[in-house]
Amino acid sequence: MTGSMHLVEAAGRRILLDCGMVQGSPEAEAANFAPFPFDAAALDAVVLSHAHIDHCGRLPRLAMAGFEGPIYTQAATADLLPIMLLDSASLQESDAERANRRRRPGQPPAMPLYTREDVQRTLERVRPLAYGAHPALLAGVDLTLRDAGHILGSASVELRADGRTLVFSGDLGMRGTPILRDPEPVPAADLLLLESTYGNRNHRDRVATVQELGEILRAAWRDGGNVLIPAFAVGRTQELLYWFARHWDDWDMARWRIHLDSPMASKVVRVYDRHHELFDAEARAAWRGTPNPFRLPNLHISESVEESMAINRIHGGAIIIAGNGMASGGRILHHMRQHLPHRQTRIVFVGYQAEGTLGRRLVEGARWVRIHGHDVQVHAHRHTVGGLSAHADQRGLLEWYAGFGAPPPVALVHGEDLAREALAGELLTRHGVQALLPRPGLVLDV
Repeated sequence: MTGSMHLVEAAGRRILLDCGMVQGSPEAEAANFAPFPFDAAALDAVVLSHAHIDHCGRLPRLAMAGFEGPIYTQAATADLLPIMLLDSASLQESDAERANRRRRPGQPPAMPLYTREDVQRTLERVRPLAYGAHPALLAGVDLTLRDAGHILGSASVELRADGRTLVFSGDLGMRGTPILRDPEPVPAADLLLLESTYGNRNHRDRVATVQELGEILRAAWRDGGNVLIPAFAVGRTQELLYWFARHWDDWDMARWRIHLDSPMASKVVRVYDRHHELFDAEARAAWRGTPNPFRLPNLHISESVEESMAINRIHGGAIIIAGNGMASGGRILHHMRQHLPHRQTRIVFVGYQAEGTLGRRLVEGARWVRIHGHDVQVHAHRHTVGGLSAHADQRGLLEWYAGFGAPPPVALVHGEDLAREALAGELLTRHGVQALLPRPGLVLDV
């Protein structure tokens, strides 16, 4: 499901599509330390679909293994990469430091996956591109990036070589998602690698979802508790702030203290400000209006550890948005440890929770969880607000697939097996296409 990575050989070149971090249980994440199943030094280039860590998070590790080529990606993604990767490195260093403080005699020291210095060396290889440009990626290989509508700068990748076309969907967004433009169709492909995160379900109507969010906030205010929202710093956080601004009056948002507890937040805001041209028309109008989603009068952005810790002294009337979105790390864990035992707390999940993560265990009803070595009893109200997903649902994936001039052969990637199998069945029924369900290591000819 996570750890997106595909090796392409074309025109005598070797190109890697994405180099993502595996996320989930500690056992699953241990795979991030494993050697790559190819010679990193022999790669000619990397093409990156977007800046989420499960698609870009092992790029520094790739450079450490000998990769010295260019990393091509959309310009907004290029601006987001330093924020995402430096934050990831900081977490890796902190986790290693914490583990070493608890290290038993004779136990080998814990090492971070990579350091901030490794990230800086990797970023020197990034080459930004515009949507729709048709550069010669390498001799004999052409590249086009198309807007995938998932997060700012997200792209579907179109590679052409040897008279054949390979398309990698990247992560596709929902049509009508606030701020972003709709996913751009692709005219043709000889093989499509299609994500399938929500291949077995359709999201709740967005209007109904937003109404539900408002009802949760009203109930939380009535009960006098705080609202915890695990959210990735890029994508979901911006949409939440957008809805707070849109419903400023009818949700009575002025009475809340809104805390965006992320050292990345102010940096991400600046990236969004630099790339208004990628917004849809409604979002461009909202950014010129009052209140501006990123400049709400009661919005507090916490950058220091001390500011983050101070939030836990607030026992009611606070909305706390903190990373990461699956509660598998980051500052949200500190807030959960403090607030999950309280019945007046509400925790709102607004995105996909991968198997093995703390978020998944909470969504599935766990009564006890372990956070930073402490057992925590869960009395908080739990809400899963699925209609805000940044991923296309089954309906959206099928609609995007139908945009090809002729139905291409398709391999379903980046999805759990139940989701892939359901989507494969729909593709067969609707388009007569027998989708492949590849496993790591499978080789396909285009």
